[in-house]
Amino acid sequence: MRYCTKCVMPDTRPGITFNSEGVCSACINYENRKNVDWEARFREFEQLCDKYRGMNGGGYDCAVAVSGGKDSHYQVHMLKEVMGMHPILFSVEDNFPMTEAGRHNLQNLSEEFKCTIISCKPNISAQKKLMRACFEKYGKPTWYIDRLIYTYPLHMALKFNTPLLCYGENVSYEYGGAYGEETYSAKDQILNGVAGDIAMEELLAYGVEEDEIELTKAPAASELDKLDPFYMSYFVPWNSYYNYNFAKSRGFHDLSHEWDRSHHAENFDQVDSRAYLVHSWMKYPKFGHGSATDYMARFIRYGLATREEAIQIVKARDAHLDSLSVRDFCNFCGYSESEFWKIVDSFYNPDLFTKNEMGQWELKDPIWKQNDA
Repeated sequence: MRYCTKCVMPDTRPGITFNSEGVCSACINYENRKNVDWEARFREFEQLCDKYRGMNGGGYDCAVAVSGGKDSHYQVHMLKEVMGMHPILFSVEDNFPMTEAGRHNLQNLSEEFKCTIISCKPNISAQKKLMRACFEKYGKPTWYIDRLIYTYPLHMALKFNTPLLCYGENVSYEYGGAYGEETYSAKDQILNGVAGDIAMEELLAYGVEEDEIELTKAPAASELDKLDPFYMSYFVPWNSYYNYNFAKSRGFHDLSHEWDRSHHAENFDQVDSRAYLVHSWMKYPKFGHGSATDYMARFIRYGLATREEAIQIVKARDAHLDSLSVRDFCNFCGYSESEFWKIVDSFYNPDLFTKNEMGQWELKDPIWKQNDA
């Protein structure tokens, strides 16, 4: 494994690239912000909103795909309070037990900004079947939920005639990945690898009915052409920590005093449920980096941590999937914890990991050893 010389991201992150000096594409893109005329970008944002403002008379004139998190709070604020738009919000619930913070935040988003939220609560039976199948075959247990997070707002924006559909950041551009072009349009975001399409024939073979997974199909191209989905991160200098501080000022709750997650480096991102975090942690056995790496890379770029400080946090936290996440996940899916860990064990990449004398998987080339060399 090779690591970015500025942050802590390895070259095993799918789609990320490094330049000749060993700097990752996410750090390069962040550095390039100083060359952006943000006032001009904001004027573009105003013009985009002007195009759709009032298009349905006194009704909704835009939509926001939300989870209730810190970024959702910031996006709704920008559209409703800064731009004077009238957004309707679309969310997908994952059916897992929610944290106290997660329950509060979704309600707070609606109440604080006086917005209607229409939530999709997926078919629980289908979710369990597809979770087990996608976990065991791909190591992507929440594919069904993640796919809906991408497709459901598209379907709903068409139904409500709100073509201006807001998403947060362009993940591939901001953090490194395929399709990392800097663009305002989010039409291609479904291609970013998080929830790539699975053939209908394969899904049906897992024991679900076609009507149960109808919403996972993206709208036809002719329908998508009616929409104008966009990334908020194109128009403002996107910063997860800034969004968190803003959201706190408007009633957002983090996980302080509720849950110290052993595999995270912070307490304010993806706070809605515990079981969902198994999916994001599965990057670790497959690619050798997890949630602590993700956030410490951002904190370095934001000037909130040094590389040396970040390395120590990655060393302490990245590998250690939280036991509460495992417990909730197993209870929902019907696994014993020994069955769960046996499946996880099958996804460790032997090119990146080796087992030590205690039977634990260890990275062959961890960043802390390279940093000491």
